Amino acid sequence: MTSIAVIDYGMGNLRSVAKALEHVAPSASIAVTANAEIIAAAERVIFPGVGALRDCMTELRRLALDQVIRELAASGKPLLGICLGMQALLDWSEENGGSAGLGILPGKVLHFAAGQTDPRTGEPLKVPHMGWNQVHHSGGHPLWRDIPQDSRFYFVHSYYARPDNSADCVGTTHYGLDFASVLARKNVFAAQFHPEKSQQAGLTLLRNFAEWNGTL
Repeated sequence: MTSIAVIDYGMGNLRSVAKALEHVAPSASIAVTANAEIIAAAERVIFPGVGALRDCMTELRRLALDQVIRELAASGKPLLGICLGMQALLDWSEENGGSAGLGILPGKVLHFAAGQTDPRTGEPLKVPHMGWNQVHHSGGHPLWRDIPQDSRFYFVHSYYARPDNSADCVGTTHYGLDFASVLARKNVFAAQFHPEKSQQAGLTLLRNFAEWNGTL
């Protein structure tokens, strides 16, 4: 029986993530927890989150989970970042005048610029970027298995990732500009969207994660 830990540091509705995992991996042992020992011992770990990066990092340090996540990333175990959990994996964010992340994936997190317009309608684009949007994926990663190109996923965010290394980007989305909506390096995979809210495509991605051994 595989074990999956969902990191609970007090930011986000994690029950929806756990329910989605129970659906796609019914034989797995799933723990929603802030316990560092349980997280470190799990075979696979999901790092979700919503809200502000500075608050996220404060809670991770308070719970002594920041180093646990860094060690997981270095261990080779499959690690999935979701939404704020993706942004926290990078070096730094513009949010709150500048906030440091975990530094696992080199890059920055930037705010969507004001005044952008939808090229199709000419209307101003709203920030946060909220709702369904397409992801154009690389296709070569195991987590993209059985997910059609340009599938739609559910987003809620005001900031987006800009990785230093373009090879770390395995999925892009257009919202005023093309941004990196999915990052991957070795055993780490991170999505700006919420797979647990993205119907069949999202469930397929979570199923693939539950079966992934962390290698490409």
